[in-house]
Amino acid sequence: MGLLELPYIRQTRRNHALEHATIHILSERIKPLRLAGRSQPNGFYLYGDVPTDMVEAAIGDAIRRMLAGEHQLAVHPGCGTNLVTSGLLSGGLAFLFSLFVGKSARWYDRLPNAAMGGVAGVAMARPLGPWLQAHVTTSADMRGMQVRRISRRMMGRMTLHFVETAQD
Repeated sequence: MGLLELPYIRQTRRNHALEHATIHILSERIKPLRLAGRSQPNGFYLYGDVPTDMVEAAIGDAIRRMLAGEHQLAVHPGCGTNLVTSGLLSGGLAFLFSLFVGKSARWYDRLPNAAMGGVAGVAMARPLGPWLQAHVTTSADMRGMQVRRISRRMMGRMTLHFVETAQD
């Protein structure tokens, strides 16, 4: 069994995919949609002002659509995986370019090299972030996925939904 198939990680990846798919479907139905999510092994949170009945319907549609082969719903452009990938690559390459590209010891002579490394990192992250989502941080396999309950709580003026899942 590989690392990504350990129960804790596998459950989190599947919930992460369901979270993304739910947000995709809600964004088709609500314009403009302001919603964020966070996944964990036993479910996921949705932060934003969305009616619970719409969340429930979107989850059901998300599971059905991914079971029917719409695996692209598991990848979302606003995912933190994209942000982390971009930050690590751009920061790392900026650092490496500033150290190893050019001969000058003065920091201001190395600044253009660092900027070039940062831009290269952002360019590389654009395709890499979604690839990492599809293959590492999410799993669109919804076989056996069930929703136990959806709870709703108000946090000031913001609505918080917790979607508790059960998986085979």
